Amino acid sequence: MTKFLILGIETSCDDTSVSVIENGNIIRSNIISSQIDLHQKFGGVVPELAARCHLEAVLPIYRLALTEAGVSIHDIQLIAATYGPGLIGSLLVGLSFAKGLALAGEIPFIGVNHIEGHIYANILGHPEIEPPLLCLTVSGGHTDLLYMRKWGSYQVLGRTKDDAAGEAFDKISRVLGLGYPGGPYIDRIAVGAKDDLEFVQAKGFTNSFDFSFSGLKTAVMNYIQHQKQLGLELDVPRIAASFQRAVVTQLTVKLFQAVKDYEAGTILLSGGVAANTLLRRRCQTEAERLGITLYYPELSLCTDNAAMIAAAGYFHFINEGPRNLEITAASDLKL
Repeated sequence: MTKFLILGIETSCDDTSVSVIENGNIIRSNIISSQIDLHQKFGGVVPELAARCHLEAVLPIYRLALTEAGVSIHDIQLIAATYGPGLIGSLLVGLSFAKGLALAGEIPFIGVNHIEGHIYANILGHPEIEPPLLCLTVSGGHTDLLYMRKWGSYQVLGRTKDDAAGEAFDKISRVLGLGYPGGPYIDRIAVGAKDDLEFVQAKGFTNSFDFSFSGLKTAVMNYIQHQKQLGLELDVPRIAASFQRAVVTQLTVKLFQAVKDYEAGTILLSGGVAANTLLRRRCQTEAERLGITLYYPELSLCTDNAAMIAAAGYFHFINEGPRNLEITAASDLKL
């Protein structure tokens, strides 16, 4: 089989990543430069700082990705870069860099939707996946439930009406004094803890596939404040475990209702929150009970990375050809 090499570039938020993949699903390199240490002191990503860090990191990360893959830019046959959604300053750094490479080297270029990239992270470990299928994409900025009749065709069944699940994890982790990003901290401290606290959730989305985490977040924060006013010591693991259970329950109830309604035989998890151990365990248990197949990326591919962008770009290039270099960054891009 002829080798087709794709260079992927991802700078939608606070990770600078460049990857080289082969034939759409073989990772030759996938370099990620994280800014977590910088943003932790602020409890979240500072957009201006993120963009400046991308400017500093993108060239050395690009060179390292080529070196690790054992190729030069002259071997690359396609350049794929995220053009949205995300932080506008961050997006512009990676997109501009990618366009410059494509223009200078006369290499075909394709812009990739970041949410779609998360979906294709599954292909990198499981090339056997075939639609139709359901995909739950859950991250700091997105909570989307999609039905895919075929590759590249997405029916949005539901999405968050307020905060994304990952945003809620970050906020509750911060008020509990655990750290940023919140998901991994809450996941770890919740292990073995009681999860018997009941927090009020939004009632308006019972008969839809839409999600809402703002009310849950507020309920947890009110509980914490009330405990402090009473002078009671916070049982942090119990609060974290109960909050996590509430989030995962909302996600899984809607996902498996969609499985029933759409008679889906395959489901995918993607995005940073797809690394959550309770979510994976709940989905695996229910998938096995129903006799359907569940896929999720390896942990390193759940968070933002350029390999998933390259994979999605390859698919679109094979089916639709390259895109115009005039494409612009779109911070609120939807599928």
